[in-house]
Amino acid sequence: MERRISLVGIIVEEPEAAEKVNRILHEYAGSIIGRMGIPYRQEKLSIISIVLDAPSDTVGALSGKLGMLPGVSVKSLQSKILK
Repeated sequence: MERRISLVGIIVEEPEAAEKVNRILHEYAGSIIGRMGIPYRQEKLSIISIVLDAPSDTVGALSGKLGMLPGVSVKSLQSKILK
């Protein structure tokens, strides 16, 4: 299956959701190239950027699982270059 480099942006607005977000990300650890988390304490938010090397279906499944969590917003961006 063809892979793409993808960026997934996650905003966690509910601190209770953080454990579930991390559990889901762990499921996809084999596809994750890097991760950056920024706690925005004044607004009680966590902002997470994930870079993946994975098929489009994998990125869609990850984004879908995260997006179904209450208090979590997700957007993804994929490169045009196929690997």
